[in-house]
Amino acid sequence: VLPALRLSGILLMDIIEGSFTKRRFSQFIDALLDQMNPFPGPNSVIVMDNCSIHKSVLVQEMILER
Repeated sequence: VLPALRLSGILLMDIIEGSFTKRRFSQFIDALLDQMNPFPGPNSVIVMDNCSIHKSVLVQEMILER
């Protein structure tokens, strides 16, 4: 289970069998970015821990391009 949370609840969630890979996490971020807004608006900040799939260059580029 991979949720994206906001103050009022769940913004997006993905449930898969097994582990998330960099590719699968990138797909999740792509779907999440469709629901994000420019800073400083609501849903404008993404917080991730230091899990290796969060450090993907592709994910970083996707976030910076939006």
